[in-house]
Amino acid sequence: MTLINGFNPDGVVTINRVILKPEYSTEDLEMRVAELCENVKTYHSETGFVGGFVAMNSGQVSNEGSTIGQAVENPLKDREALIVTFWQSFEDHERSHRSETFQPLFKKVLELCENGNEEIAYRMLWSGKAYSPEEARAARAAKERYAMAA
Repeated sequence: MTLINGFNPDGVVTINRVILKPEYSTEDLEMRVAELCENVKTYHSETGFVGGFVAMNSGQVSNEGSTIGQAVENPLKDREALIVTFWQSFEDHERSHRSETFQPLFKKVLELCENGNEEIAYRMLWSGKAYSPEEARAARAAKERYAMAA
């Protein structure tokens, strides 16, 4: 079971962290990234691209999951985005960035960024989705049964 269908365990996940310059909006980023992503899907779906997503900082800070204080709101709300892509291999990813159709669109996205760009490649350690209601009940029952046996 994988988070992204078709993503092999030896694949690579790349993450770009984008911080928008003050004069640009989320809509500016959405439009330019949409053009870039459409290009990747069109030209690289058969050469290693598996999928991806873009997430915008909502400003919310989890005080239940954070250990750095009790912040109310993140200052990068609506200015910081993560562009996450899944590839069959790092070489496939690098080849996509060298393509003639990709580079002009990539440069248009970078014009919006105050932090330049650093794209880090990660290897997947775990992925999964939530249990169905039936699976969750069975998992809880198994934990309870084995906890009493211990």
